[in-house]
Amino acid sequence: MVYNTRGLLTALLELAEDRDPNSVTVSLAVTPTDELDVDLPTGESVFTDMYLPDTGGSVTAVFGMDLSTPGAAGRFVTHPDGTLELTKADDLHEVVFVAVPPYDTEAVGAFTRSGTGLPIELVDVEPPEGELEEFPE
Repeated sequence: MVYNTRGLLTALLELAEDRDPNSVTVSLAVTPTDELDVDLPTGESVFTDMYLPDTGGSVTAVFGMDLSTPGAAGRFVTHPDGTLELTKADDLHEVVFVAVPPYDTEAVGAFTRSGTGLPIELVDVEPPEGELEEFPE
């Protein structure tokens, strides 16, 4: 079972629809359940946040790998061709969410890095508020 906030999934599906027919790849972060106001088993994590997909694009272009999103626990990818399964071309993480048109909650699957399907439970909880880091000028 993987847990995802309804708000995050909605934002990801809107991004997917906006970018269609191009594919989208987004790194995802989790929040431990003890930091959320949610009735889920202790020790579980909930996917709550995403890294903007264009962050670090120039670094990725130079090094050929995504160095801009350390510690991403999962990945959201789209398959505009309608293939609702993990493919060899997908960036593999512990959990990969795959979405296909029409980009609604029924058109999303979660998979382990080996391609095994996982059930998704959507939770209605807001992630804890964080502060933007200030970088010295």
